[in-house]
Amino acid sequence: MPGTVLLLAASPVGRGRLVDAAGVLPVLAAVAPAVLSGADTANVVELADPLEPQAVLTRLRAAAAAPGPLTVYLTGQLHLDRRQHRPHLALARTTAATVRYTALPWHWIREELRLRSAADTALVVDLHADAEAWKHITEHGLDCGPYTAVYGRVAPPARRGLAEPAYMKTVATLLRSGHRPPLGALHEQALGRIPEETRGNLLLAHAGGWTAPAGGAAPAAPAGPAVPLGTVPLGAGPAGGVPGAAATGLPAPGSPVPEPPAPWGPAADRSGDSLADRPGESPGRQPADPDPNPDPDPHAAISAAVRGGLHQEADGLAARYEEAAVRVHGAGSEQALHWREVRADLAMFAGDPVRSCRAWLAVAEARLAAGQPADAPAVEAAVDRAHHQWGRVEDPTRARELGLALARLRLTVPGRRRGALENVQRQLGRLQAAP
Repeated sequence: MPGTVLLLAASPVGRGRLVDAAGVLPVLAAVAPAVLSGADTANVVELADPLEPQAVLTRLRAAAAAPGPLTVYLTGQLHLDRRQHRPHLALARTTAATVRYTALPWHWIREELRLRSAADTALVVDLHADAEAWKHITEHGLDCGPYTAVYGRVAPPARRGLAEPAYMKTVATLLRSGHRPPLGALHEQALGRIPEETRGNLLLAHAGGWTAPAGGAAPAAPAGPAVPLGTVPLGAGPAGGVPGAAATGLPAPGSPVPEPPAPWGPAADRSGDSLADRPGESPGRQPADPDPNPDPDPHAAISAAVRGGLHQEADGLAARYEEAAVRVHGAGSEQALHWREVRADLAMFAGDPVRSCRAWLAVAEARLAAGQPADAPAVEAAVDRAHHQWGRVEDPTRARELGLALARLRLTVPGRRRGALENVQRQLGRLQAAP
C-alpha cells in the first residue's frame, strides 16, 4: 500500500520570522518519495509558506484520511495565542497580534491524527519557539497526541539573526543516501551530526512528543504516562516502528471487559481518543511473547473491526467500555466522554451522519455542562465535528431537527472558523423553505 508524505515548511514573512523554514524543502524534495515514506511507493504533498490555516488543515485532513503509512515532515516556528496561550504554528501572514486567526493551532494537528496509530503515523519536526512559547513548552511539553510517533527538536529563539533548520536539513541529507533507517535511529544519527546546534533544545523522541531539553535540567513532566496504555514504543515493532504494522483482532465474544484506560494527559484537554493499532500483531493472533499481566487495548480491537466492516461489533464493544467508564468514573468523566467520542467517530465510519452528528452534539453539551469553557479545544472540536456531519445528512426532517440544535450550540460555541453560525442559519433557512 502506498504511503503519504506531507512536507510542511512555514514561517512568517517579515520581522516576525525566526527561522528560514522553506529553505529545507529543496533538500527534502531531492529525497525519493519511497525513502521519505519508508514504504515501497508514496504520494508527496508539499506546502511552502502557506497563507491560510484552513488550507493547511484541508491538506492535513486529506493526508490523515489516506490509507497506508503517513509521515509528516514539519519545519517552522511556534507562538502562543494571546487569548488561550496555546501553541500555534506560524504561517506566512502571522504576526504577534494575529496568531489566533492566522496561525495553525497545534491541537489541530493532534486532532487530525487522533484516529491513526504510532504504527503507521509519524511526525518529524524541526521547530523554533519564541520566548513565550519556549517557556510554555518547556513547562508543559508539546502534546502531539498519544498515538503519533514524534521525532525532532524544538529550539529556543536564536540570540541573533535568522535560525537555520539544521535538524531537518541533516535528516534530509541522511535520507538522500537512499535508505531510511528506523526513525529512532535516524533521529540519533541526525543529533550526532549537529550536537552544538541542538544543545539545550527540547528533543522529541517517542510516541507522546515530550522529553527533557538536551544538556539542561528537565522541566516538570506532564501528567499522564510516557507511553499510552496498550501501545508499543517506537523501535519495538517491526523495522523499528516503521509504519505499516497490522492490528490485533476483535476479542472473542463474552470476554471480560477490563476497566477503561485512563485518559492521556491533562483532564481539561482532549486525550486518549484514538483508535490505535499495536505494532507487531496481526488479526486474530496473539503476540509471540504475551505479557504475563496483559492490559488489553480496546482501541486496537475496535480499529480492526472497523477495517473489517464490522461496524455494529465495533460500536457494541465501545458501548461496553462507555458503560464501564460511567459506572466507575461517572457520566461526565473524561473516561466516559472519551468513549462517547469514539462512538461518534464509529458512526461516521459506518456512514451514519445522523447518529454521528447527534453524538458529537451530546459530547459538546456534556463538556459545557461539566464547566469546560466554550473555547476549550475539546468543546470546539466536538461542535466542529457535529457541524461537519450535519452537512452530510440527506434527510430533510433529520437535517432540520439537528440543525436547530446545532444553531443553538453555535451561539455558545462559535468556533475559530468565521461565519460558522451564519452557515448553519443559512442552511436552516433553505431547509425550512423547502416543501
